[in-house]
Amino acid sequence: MRGEDERSGLLFSYVDLEARVGKDHPLRTIRGVVNDAPAALPQEFSALYAPIGRLRSRRRSSCERCFCRPLERLEFDLPFRWFVGLGVDDAVWDHSAFSKNRDRLLEGDLVLTQPPRMKRLLSTDHFSVDGTLVEAWASTKSFRPRDGSGEPPEGGGPNREADFHGQKRSNETHAATTDPEARLYRKGPGKEAKLCFMGRALMENRNGLVVDACLSEANGHAERIAALHMIEPRADRLRLITLGADKG
Repeated sequence: MRGEDERSGLLFSYVDLEARVGKDHPLRTIRGVVNDAPAALPQEFSALYAPIGRLRSRRRSSCERCFCRPLERLEFDLPFRWFVGLGVDDAVWDHSAFSKNRDRLLEGDLVLTQPPRMKRLLSTDHFSVDGTLVEAWASTKSFRPRDGSGEPPEGGGPNREADFHGQKRSNETHAATTDPEARLYRKGPGKEAKLCFMGRALMENRNGLVVDACLSEANGHAERIAALHMIEPRADRLRLITLGADKG
């Protein structure tokens, strides 16, 4: 329809988040499992939130920023707000608090068995796999010849000037001094080459839930190899399963 986009919002509005999440929405089952976790491991969770912290402050890398994207989504996604217990008018937590709590769980090395109610959400027959580039926490200025013949950039400080025009640099002859496992890789023709890794996720197709994920070296074959590696434990000679992927 043609016309001007003029909207006059209501002075007062009441949104019931409970009514915005369907009765059969997978988040309802997942939320129940998450709420039961502290009761299943009370001592372990108490130790994670001890009064004396052991987490250090650190600079946010590109990977760190990816972990904070759920906080951005909480600003507009009502089911996400319902899942974490935030009201429509409640402020979203600061990203630093979110990162610290996430690190507590990762460093705690907690193991929870998968309850039967979770298994009902997952398809065992149809899967999809996709990947993305994860930028390494390393500067291209640190990408120098492996034989040590390269001259360091002129000047002082961490952001010294460097001119790589006309130089041939490849993963066979060069490596990043700050992150040797990172590889120089470009997403496609005409794209900028960056030091990065490849991350990929395996999703079941019933509710689109991630059932496996891995991080590997960035190269032209890593994605297909990782896809086969993740799907193999779910393969069964007695039945047919499907795996969808893009042309990459």
